Amino acid sequence: MLRGMATTTYFADDLEAAKDWYAEFLGVQPYFHVPNGYYEFRIGDYQHELGLINRAYAPAGARNEPGAGGIVNWHVDDLEATFARLLELGAKEYEPITERGQGTGFVTAAVLDPFGNIIGIMSNPHYLDVLGRTGGV
Repeated sequence: MLRGMATTTYFADDLEAAKDWYAEFLGVQPYFHVPNGYYEFRIGDYQHELGLINRAYAPAGARNEPGAGGIVNWHVDDLEATFARLLELGAKEYEPITERGQGTGFVTAAVLDPFGNIIGIMSNPHYLDVLGRTGGV
């Protein structure tokens, strides 16, 4: 049974450029580093882990194209501003801002980062409800 997101990893041909781009977007530096192989950031209310892996270590048969895997949606407080910031930093629209269910408050969007990875963002009332019940802000 899935219990919640633990780590999301993205592959990058240019690991240093990916680290710099994500550090700029996230506003934090990675807290963990394996030389020429991996960077990891801790982000968000629950300090979820976002890892960047040198594409040389991708699983055999992994494809280097958009949409070759699932989309992890990260809850954000201001979807439109976050989407705009990602585009400003060079990401490309993958999925426009889309309301999911009329009037439910679930809204998603996705971009391709400059390294070919999909970043999903979302306004998610359920996330906020869980956060409130666990004492988060």
